[in-house]
Amino acid sequence: MVDCDPQGNASSGMGVNKSSRPNTYDMLINGVQPEKCIHHTDYSDVIPTGKELAAASVELIQAERREYTLKNALQKLYSDYDYIFIDCPPSLELLTVNSLVAADSVLIPMQCEYYALEGIVDLMTSIRMCSKKLNRRLQVQGIILTMYDARARLTTQVEDELRKHLGSKVYDTVIPRSVRLSEAPSHGIPGVLYDRANKGSKAYMALAAEFLSKE
Repeated sequence: MVDCDPQGNASSGMGVNKSSRPNTYDMLINGVQPEKCIHHTDYSDVIPTGKELAAASVELIQAERREYTLKNALQKLYSDYDYIFIDCPPSLELLTVNSLVAADSVLIPMQCEYYALEGIVDLMTSIRMCSKKLNRRLQVQGIILTMYDARARLTTQVEDELRKHLGSKVYDTVIPRSVRLSEAPSHGIPGVLYDRANKGSKAYMALAAEFLSKE
């Protein structure tokens, strides 16, 4: 897992301190080899990040072929792993573009809310543009409905619109709202291990099985 979001939530959620170095910033800006940035955890190998990564978008502006910085850095690791997941910032900035260029496919977690539905239209357009100009192999692997509450009318309306327009791109598995899942990051433990019996954990395990079935 490569954390490219300056918030560093994916890092802390996997039990890696956000101040751990070397990290994604060192790999992108200071030229540290990716294998030296890997922190081994009980759950996954992680290249973590911290708040210093927020400056990377500005520092990369002057770099030659700046959109390919992450891809070039990670190429040494491609043959070592079956999957490399890159956690992106929620906005379309240079770090996100780098992630899209380095990736083969995109997984889009989406809350079942109206503004999220508006935002996904812009995101899909950006992905198509990136695929056309920077990374021809890039495709949307799937859209995952999160914070799902079947009792809410808005939830079902958003789901219906997504499935109507995007069909099989929307995963069958949905991730329900779960207090136990929300607690897990504060303990530095992935939700599926914090409480295996929780409905949210079971949903994520079902999602993993569906993801593998699509490969």
